[in-house]
Amino acid sequence: MSASVPAFAIGIDLGGTTIKAALVERGVGIQHEMSHPTEAEEGPPHVIRRIVEMIQPLIERAPNREIAGIGIGAPGTVNWERTAVIYPPNLPGWGIVDLRQELQKALGRSLPVFVENDANLAGLGSAHYGAGRPFDSFIMVTLGTGVGGAIIYRNRIFRGTTGGAGEIGHMSIDYEGPLDRYGIAGSIEAYIGQRFLSRYARYRLLTHRDSLVHQMAGADLRNITPRILYEAARAGDVLAREVLAWAGHKLGCVLASAVNLLDIHKIVVGGGVSAAGEFILEPARRALRRYVIPALRDRVEVVRETLGNEAGMLGAAQLVFQLLEQPREDLEA
Repeated sequence: MSASVPAFAIGIDLGGTTIKAALVERGVGIQHEMSHPTEAEEGPPHVIRRIVEMIQPLIERAPNREIAGIGIGAPGTVNWERTAVIYPPNLPGWGIVDLRQELQKALGRSLPVFVENDANLAGLGSAHYGAGRPFDSFIMVTLGTGVGGAIIYRNRIFRGTTGGAGEIGHMSIDYEGPLDRYGIAGSIEAYIGQRFLSRYARYRLLTHRDSLVHQMAGADLRNITPRILYEAARAGDVLAREVLAWAGHKLGCVLASAVNLLDIHKIVVGGGVSAAGEFILEPARRALRRYVIPALRDRVEVVRETLGNEAGMLGAAQLVFQLLEQPREDLEA
């Protein structure tokens, strides 16, 4: 990076419920962070004002109030130019919104602003600050409300031809299976996205009154969550462990397909559901080794990302550093 480019950038994770923002020092990590409720129901102009309210105090904390730019991770599709979000899920009233233009206008200055899919940025954050650091290439999977994915190739995001590569959550393992939120039958998200997994667990355990989950999830198991399953499994509940193993097996099946396709052997798993740890990851490893081709079997490795929400903010800032370091290469790749 040129010596004239500041060593600090702001990374933002724009979620449907919460906006998280951080001042990041290149190669060091987060120096300051903050979060605000998104208040998405108020519409794009209100949310953009919320983002600006977070950017200003973070700029104030930067040395000499100088930052390289702003990176934003957003749900759903982002245009190739990395300027706009396109009908993002969980943000009602948003169509196509040019976040670069709107933020520059609101800030009254032409700071570099780059927008990218949130799962892609979680992968980039992992590559440079987290569990992905030992690998120059890996597949990132984020297990949360949905199932996100990213392909990191030589420490950069592989975007495909339009910017939409890495949607592992919508890869199908059963063309007659349940539908995900996009109507894709048998996608991995339709099995292990948080809402889908909770629903499966409820039906699976409803008649098993001996399970600890009944003491933790309320009447009729209506409050069941992956976190409750994990806590029950950790306490020795066999049925909770079986449900998490079922989810891990499904995950391993889709990961094997991704490894066979991409010839990338390392997997980093993050997101809230990944907190179930080995109860999900070990069954995933077993299925992955079973369904990957023999030539790749001994090379596969699955690790958990422990950065949590920080991964997306770190990745958003890292995107700024990368694009300003080699703008032509990255913007045209």
